[in-house]
Parts: sequence; C-alpha cells; structure tokens
Amino acid sequence: MINIIDRQYEARIHPLLRLGFRPFFLFGALYAVIALGIWLWSFRYGQPTWLTAPALWWHAHEMFFGFAMAIVVGFLLTAVQNWTGIQGTKEKRLLLIITLWLIPRLLFWLPVPLWVVAVLETLFITFACWEVGYRIVNAKRWQNLLFLPMLFIAILANLASYASVLRIWDIPVLAIWQAVLWWFILLISIMAGRVVPFFTARKLNCDKPQPILWLELIANLSLLCLLVLCFFPNLNQLFYKSLLLIAGLSQLIRMIRWLGYRTFKEPLLWSLHLFYLCIPLGLLVSGLTHNPWIQHTMLHIFAIGGLGGMILAMIPRVSMGHTGRNIYQGPCFWPAFVSLIAAVFIRTVGVILFPTQLQSLVLLAGIFWMISFTLFAIVFGSMLIKPRADGQPG
Repeated sequence: MINIIDRQYEARIHPLLRLGFRPFFLFGALYAVIALGIWLWSFRYGQPTWLTAPALWWHAHEMFFGFAMAIVVGFLLTAVQNWTGIQGTKEKRLLLIITLWLIPRLLFWLPVPLWVVAVLETLFITFACWEVGYRIVNAKRWQNLLFLPMLFIAILANLASYASVLRIWDIPVLAIWQAVLWWFILLISIMAGRVVPFFTARKLNCDKPQPILWLELIANLSLLCLLVLCFFPNLNQLFYKSLLLIAGLSQLIRMIRWLGYRTFKEPLLWSLHLFYLCIPLGLLVSGLTHNPWIQHTMLHIFAIGGLGGMILAMIPRVSMGHTGRNIYQGPCFWPAFVSLIAAVFIRTVGVILFPTQLQSLVLLAGIFWMISFTLFAIVFGSMLIKPRADGQPG
C-alpha cells in the first residue's frame, strides 16, 4: 500500500522535484559552465558593468558557494534518505531550497545590496541543513551528524566572505577563500573515505579495506588545522609546511589502501582515484616548495582537480544509481574526465612552466572545464528531468 501511495504521489510531482540530486546536479553543472564562462570574459576584458561585486571575489565565491555548494546540498539531500530511511526533500520544500540558491546568483547582476544576497544564501544553506538534520536526529543516525556542524561552518565562512568584501571585517579575502577551499577538501576527504573504497571493493569483488583510525584522524584533522590556520597569517612557516607534508603523506597512504591501481578499466572508478590524487599531490608539492608562484598556482589543483574533479566523478554515479539505471552500463563519459584532467594539468603545470602565457593557459584550461560539465548536462540531463527508469519513486 505504501508503494502504491508513493507512486501515485510521485506521479503528480515533476521528476525534477522528486529528490535533491536532480535539480542541484543539473543546475549546478550548468552554472559551472556559465560562471566560468563569465569569469574568462572578465579575466580578459575586466570588471563586467552589471556585476555588483568585484569580479575576482565573485569568481571565487560562485565557484564555491554557487557551483560546489549546490552539488554538496544535492548530494546530502539525496544521501540522507539512504542514511535514515526517511523520504527525502521533494516538491515544494525542494523548490524553496532551489529558489534560495538561484536568487542570489541573479541578484549579483542587479542593483541589490550585497548584504541581501548574503542573507538569502544563509537561508539556503540553513534550510538545507534543517532538511538533513531533522532526518538524522529522528532516525538517530548519529554517525552522520558530523555534516551539520560542517554546514554551520560553511555558513560562517560565507558570511565572512561578504564581511570582507563589504569591509566589515578587516581580514584578507584570500585567507577566507583558502579556508573555504580547505573546508571543501575536508568534506571530500570525509565522504570519499566512506564511499571510494566501498565502490572500488564492490566492483572488484574483493574485501573493502577497513579504515585505520589513527590514519583517518591524522588525514582529516590535519586538513581541519590547515583551515583554522588560514586566519593566522603570521604563523611560523616551518610549522605550516610540516603540517602540509603530514596531511599529504597521510592522505596518500590512505588513498593507496583504496586499491585505485586496479581500477584502470572502469572510468567511473579510476576517475574517483585519479582526481582524489590531486589532494595529496597538491599538499605535498605545497609543503615542499618555497616559491610563492607555485604555492598560489597549486591552489587550482585542489579547486579544479580535488573539488571539481571529485564532483564530476561522483555525480554521474549518483545520477544513474538514483534514476534506476545500471551504474556500469551507462553512457560513455570518459571524455569528460579526460577534459577535466587536461584543465588541471594546464592550469597548474602549464602555468608554473610558462608563467608569461598565463592568460592563454587560463583561457584554455577554462574551456576544458566548460567542456567537461557541458558533457555532463548533455549526457545526464535527460535522466535528471525524467522519471526513474525502473518506475520507483525518487
């Protein structure tokens, strides 16, 4: 009876509003293309006339809180249903959260005070936090409660970014963006530690490597420390470099145990491992170099590879799995992964080796990024706006 009622109820809801991953994955991927395209134009020609925030600040903010946060919220609103057994956010409540995400993206281009945009974005993350939190509490799934303080930290970081650009808080905005980047990398580290070894072992038909508690603590707590230390610019550099190396080594050892070297035949697996490799690689290079240009450039191996790459590797799997399709019999998508790998290589190695060609290399890397997420929208967009292939709710 419950299934019958669910199906009748689902039939009255547009497929795009049946579960959080549907609208947020689609709109997030499209926005990854649009926002990056606008930034490339701004990088070449300067501040857009209608943009009410500084272009560089807007670029960083929108890649974090426009694109990446949309994907994170879509994932959490979907995953919490599996964690708790309680139906996920849908229909009007989901539409409200989508609207609270979309309106700030538009208000940046209208004569609206930035504090208004900040309030709406705070409501977006807060409502998403509520939708996840009350399900976890009701189901007593305390092991997933960690995501609530993580989202609360994201709210504070977002408000700090507005306080900086509005000159309410005298702190370098670069420190805030570095802290936000570490926040996303920490979130990816936590989530990847749960799912990547599980997905890999299941596909390879072998035992999943069990996490080693001390290794997990070092790998994740070191990232948390890096986040906090962004607000202490006068910190001893030897200590900071040592922390980067500790984080990098622990992340690398942790990742090697996930058996990624056995996944080269399956793009949905090797992409997860290869893009995650950007995290320990970036940490180790940042810890070993004393060149400020290399240190700054390496931020993009985390942003494009660690964050953007892990998103691109995860959302096809979630999209197929939650629309009733066989994950490993889906459409050909490896060209998108290769395109994003090219973007990572050009924006990091290319820029380090040929700094005088910065403008051309940034443009080329941006084009490869846009190709990757355009391919996702084309290949998987129709799945996200249609009912599940197996006729089940969701």
